[in-house]
Amino acid sequence: MRFTLRQIEAVLAVAELGNFSRAAERLGSTQPALSQAVRDLEAELDVRLFDRTTRRVELTEAGRAFRDQAAKGLDEIDRAVGHARDLAALRRGRIHIAAPPLLAAAVLPQAIVEFRAEHPGVDVAVEDVGTDRIVAGVASGQADLGIGTFQSLDPGLERLPIIRDDLMLFCPPDHPLAASPAPGWRDLAGEPLIALTRESGIRLLVEIGFETVEQPLRPAHEVHQIATALALVAAGLGVTVLPTYALAAAEGRAVVGRSLADPVIGREVVVIHPSDRALSPAARAFTDRLRRVVRRLSPPGP
Repeated sequence: MRFTLRQIEAVLAVAELGNFSRAAERLGSTQPALSQAVRDLEAELDVRLFDRTTRRVELTEAGRAFRDQAAKGLDEIDRAVGHARDLAALRRGRIHIAAPPLLAAAVLPQAIVEFRAEHPGVDVAVEDVGTDRIVAGVASGQADLGIGTFQSLDPGLERLPIIRDDLMLFCPPDHPLAASPAPGWRDLAGEPLIALTRESGIRLLVEIGFETVEQPLRPAHEVHQIATALALVAAGLGVTVLPTYALAAAEGRAVVGRSLADPVIGREVVVIHPSDRALSPAARAFTDRLRRVVRRLSPPGP
């Protein structure tokens, strides 16, 4: 069975107004075109919807039944259209984001605050988990977006770079290296180094830095969490090398960050999402907001 929304609107307008001319005027149509639309629908249904005389237009029994059900259906369509338009205009919606704990704690709160100020009808849910669970959550559709640095990804996932995240030196404010805007890796020789454990991708980058300048890496302390490394630095137990976004976690601590040069070593922080599913308007807008927030948190290059 084939019929159009315009035909249904024509029947409902004639039924309400009892007149083809007034119904055509309401719908921005001509009376002959509207009459033809009604006749075509009656032919498709094989039933007469209106009794027409020169003095009146009245619904038949079939017409009344059709009107009652069609009106409900049209209301549902109107609600569906309104819902879709609300999603497109970011008046409503929901985003589920998966991110590693430090990024979730240090970067996402500000991005969410700014995003919700612009789009208060969109809910943002955050899941702070490890990299493997981020990838699995995005691939399965449980999370709309994943944020982090990823060594490799399934072909079904797409990367959207948001910033290059270079390694930085973190030390106490009164440390001699704090006076340099961009100390080199060789300057770390002999410093008590607080390193992340080998399970961390950051540790691999730090090892590359030391190997590049042909210096041995002998950590004074090895910890699992970036927050722990910063706390040990604040206590005066050594220095550490961490990603740029650790600056946000260092706020309020007796720790300063300095860009590391010769060589500059870093990686990309990216947003991932399934390549076979389009990002929702809300997810696209949040990604843009996140990119701006992360760039504000990053220091200028040396």
